[in-house]
Amino acid sequence: MRMVFRTIIEPFRIKVVEPIRLTTQAEREAILRDAHYNLFLVRADDVMIDLLTDSGTSAMSSEQWAGVMRGDESYAGSRSYYFFEAIVREIFGFRHVIPVHQGRAAERILFSLVCKPGCVIPNNTHFDTTRANIEYLGGRAVDLPCPELRDTATPHPFKGNMDTDALERLIAEVGAENIPLVIMTLTNNSGGGQPASMANIRAVSQICRKHGIPFYIDACRFAENAYFIKLRESGYADKTPLEIAREMFSYADGCTMSAKKDGLANIGGFLCTNDDALAQQERELLVLTEGFPTYGGLAGRDLEAMAIGLREVLDEHYLQYRIRSTSYLGEHLAREGVPIVQPPGGHAIYLDAGRMLPHIPPLQYPGQSVVVELYRLGGVRSCEVGSVMFAPRDPKTGAEQPAPRELVRLAIPRRVYTQSHIDYVVEVILEVYRRREQLRGYRITWQTPFLRHFSCHFEPV
Repeated sequence: MRMVFRTIIEPFRIKVVEPIRLTTQAEREAILRDAHYNLFLVRADDVMIDLLTDSGTSAMSSEQWAGVMRGDESYAGSRSYYFFEAIVREIFGFRHVIPVHQGRAAERILFSLVCKPGCVIPNNTHFDTTRANIEYLGGRAVDLPCPELRDTATPHPFKGNMDTDALERLIAEVGAENIPLVIMTLTNNSGGGQPASMANIRAVSQICRKHGIPFYIDACRFAENAYFIKLRESGYADKTPLEIAREMFSYADGCTMSAKKDGLANIGGFLCTNDDALAQQERELLVLTEGFPTYGGLAGRDLEAMAIGLREVLDEHYLQYRIRSTSYLGEHLAREGVPIVQPPGGHAIYLDAGRMLPHIPPLQYPGQSVVVELYRLGGVRSCEVGSVMFAPRDPKTGAEQPAPRELVRLAIPRRVYTQSHIDYVVEVILEVYRRREQLRGYRITWQTPFLRHFSCHFEPV
């Protein structure tokens, strides 16, 4: 008889530990003032639990570190590149595999070649660098999330879906010739780490093919999306994450990838396409700005670590642990009444700061208020995903408009924190929630034209 236990253990052992500097609240208040209340400007040594991002923050495995030692640092024709290329083709299935140092480099190369002023690029929801790269080139980034995403409180299995009716209407409105490509972000980061279904991916692909528009996938959390499909979509329970991932990418013409997420690597990414002519242009731009096509701005050891991570991330035991440990945080918060995006995402829990702090207007940034207080009280660093990051401008007046949602992302690094760390995070959030009526808003005193959230300065209102 096979015994089934409720506790899901980490499918790894810890061999190396890194000390955490435990700060006091008085120290953190001074740190916040010096950093102009922007957690991106706080030194990592001054953070106790760092949930700012899951990008590049994974703990690498013993096999990845062994790969680092095996890395071939040849400038051209590196053995490590061909090992990496073979694994990417095995999983993703595209003809051309172009390495880059991270996902935004893939976006910059791709959009530099296909995006012209006035073009329109739809997505289920663009994240920050994707949107910025499009807008920097004069394009218009259009979000087409499914209607279920608007309601953060009600669970739905695939809130990361794209609204296919809205996509058809957009194509009819602007013309297929003005849409150089359609992108789906898997999982939907800006929308709460929510997955898209295979049926929706297939439907978007069919629309694109009907209109002759290339279809791309932002693949940075592809394995988590594949596992959600396995858990939630009819017909996929008996398929492996690898089989599901292969089907997902079979519907696309190319992809961008930050391997700093589901590549389990600290640096790296790639750009894939089936278009021979476009691939040649991409490699020419790669040589100009990143490096030779067989290293793409990376060391050979990074290519090794990235390739091994892409295999490890599809291990079903790892994915079960990953998804369950994230939902553990969300369930504990929801049980105490803390408003979160439901259901819990794959890589992060998103607090609904708008519902949590209704007394703070959107343009006084309730999400930033929560972010600051989490650090002040408990040394926990998180990330605002609301009007600081995504506030649009009125095209006529230039006035700032509120973002659709005021969220705070608690992005959990892969294979880094234990359950006791997460239990501590729960305690800190619950204390902030108890004090929520005392929190006040913030105003921006200095900012940059693009991606202002990385560097802007705040002061309390």
